[in-house]
Amino acid sequence: MSNNIREQLMAKTANLPKPADFKGENKKDRTNRGPQTMPGITSALAAAQLRIQELESKGVETDIPLDVIAPNPWQPRRQFNEAKLSELARSIDEVGLLQAVTVRRIGEAFQLVAGERRFRAHKLINRETIRAVVIECSDQDMAALALMENVTRDDLSDYEIAIAIRRAEAEFPNRTRLAEAMGISRSDLYRFLAFDALPDFVKRDLDLTPSVLGASSAQDVANALKKAGEAGLRALHELWPQVLSGDLVQTKLAASLVAQVTRGESATDAGGRSILKIFAGKVQAGSITKDVKGLTFKFKAGVVTEEQENQLREHIGKMFSIRSE
Repeated sequence: MSNNIREQLMAKTANLPKPADFKGENKKDRTNRGPQTMPGITSALAAAQLRIQELESKGVETDIPLDVIAPNPWQPRRQFNEAKLSELARSIDEVGLLQAVTVRRIGEAFQLVAGERRFRAHKLINRETIRAVVIECSDQDMAALALMENVTRDDLSDYEIAIAIRRAEAEFPNRTRLAEAMGISRSDLYRFLAFDALPDFVKRDLDLTPSVLGASSAQDVANALKKAGEAGLRALHELWPQVLSGDLVQTKLAASLVAQVTRGESATDAGGRSILKIFAGKVQAGSITKDVKGLTFKFKAGVVTEEQENQLREHIGKMFSIRSE
């Protein structure tokens, strides 16, 4: 019987560094490295391998009709490479399936545990059945195995990993236990959970292009929105299309959001005075101050050109009667 899941995980963990390999590493290095090579992941995957060995030792290999197999509900992947999928389908059509998929029984039907691409490839070539190993697997095992497989994949986006975490969360007693099962820290776990705090229009686009925003940037944006409120949401509406088009780097989205809110915000101090900052590009050009005594426009020297000054005078002159003294 094929030990496909165990072999895949063993291959993925073969070159993972040990905790000792991270001595002397600074925080920035850990952030840039991402979750797939964090020290705890090695032991977490080792535990998963033992659990898979136990499950597969009791499994039975057989041919199962495709129409009675449901996808893995913990599968986070939003995009499948169509070219690679077609290539796999051609290979299966020519030489057959080299590794059986793994399923569990749900009533009279089955549910995929592993092998989504092989399952989809069989559909492409109109096969009616697929070779599968049937194992007994609890919801928590399914969730944990999906996390272990997905969190170590280099081609899986942070958003897709976040989906896997959310789907698996209900199967764990608390987030600490969930983080331990994944081999990551709680702070890293919360970076992924930050996607939930993003508005729906952002998440709809991420469903289509999941790699456009990383977890760290998502957390920064979520924090910025929490502080800025409605003004931040309006700014995000304006800036988000630039991220999708590639005109704005996603790592700069939160800072751009804060800067845009700051340019347009009106702050009121304890004395009831409101100050609206005026910007020329990234440079503060002046301010408009309103208090009980009146309304004051102030511009820094050298920021307003003579032409702009004349335009301002002309505009005010149309509104009020002015005279020189």
